[in-house]
Amino acid sequence: MSTQQVPLGTPFTASSTADDVLDGLDLSGREVIVTGGHGRLGREATRALSAAGATVTVASRDPERAAAAVHGLPRVRVERLDLTDPSSIEAFARRWLASGRPLHVLVNNAAVLFTPELVRDARGHELQFSTSHLGHFDLTRALLPALLAAEGARVVTVTSGAARIGEIRWDDLDFATGYDPGTAYGQSKRANVLFTVELDRRYAAQGIRAFATHPGVVIGPGPFTPEEAAAYRAQGLVDDNGETVIDPDAGKKTVAQGASTLVFAAASPLLDGHGGVYLKDNDIAVLDDEQRPLTADSIPSDANSAMLDPDDAQRLWKLSEQLLS
Repeated sequence: MSTQQVPLGTPFTASSTADDVLDGLDLSGREVIVTGGHGRLGREATRALSAAGATVTVASRDPERAAAAVHGLPRVRVERLDLTDPSSIEAFARRWLASGRPLHVLVNNAAVLFTPELVRDARGHELQFSTSHLGHFDLTRALLPALLAAEGARVVTVTSGAARIGEIRWDDLDFATGYDPGTAYGQSKRANVLFTVELDRRYAAQGIRAFATHPGVVIGPGPFTPEEAAAYRAQGLVDDNGETVIDPDAGKKTVAQGASTLVFAAASPLLDGHGGVYLKDNDIAVLDDEQRPLTADSIPSDANSAMLDPDDAQRLWKLSEQLLS
């Protein structure tokens, strides 16, 4: 269990936006990479960080679509990156390292969510785990020289409250049997937190700190298909009129509110000296090992000991190295 998993008592709340968190900060001269930095939470993080002065590289498997989405944002460039393709990751990292630029912040944001049917990448790995964890694990390791060169870098990995209940299927990571999209999602999100714990343990002394961030539930603004609307209504995320429910204190947020914890992790000086922790609502989350049911009115998303287990974190790191060798 992380001994640092204790809230700081920041001035920010669940309702704070990305601009609120960065207000007054000058990020001029900072080099940032945001994977999937052209859509929803990623784009809002890209926008807010660049507005505060950072130079942001959006890494996307569809550079043309990404370029259109971030057109007009200052100090933002787009480069191709496919997190399920080791050769694409190697090429991206090689280009970055050849440029000689340090990397002050890496935001591992891109993800594939709730794939209804089992999909595997070219190596045979389940797609959610491949994209959210393995790809970012590989990318982070490839960019370590640039992160170390920053002499004070942060790696931010976007996870979810689903990490509370997600489990690593140590003997069947790729779902040879029993595929379920929610189970696969939970595994990938648990992996994000365990990766953060071990990354920070390995590299904190060399100036790289790692954070896992839960943005909240961000589904809006729609429109939604009838099937989506019915499912969201049952979960308390859409009201009877089909409007998105925004209730930050209950974890139901706008894009600007959801992205706030990403940029808080990326840039807030309040986190100096901390790392290897799970964040929500612009603070280090409390540790809560009680079993709490998911209901339409309650979305449990605090940290628990299982998601921060250092032995599991080391085991996953070693297994990930084996899978990528």
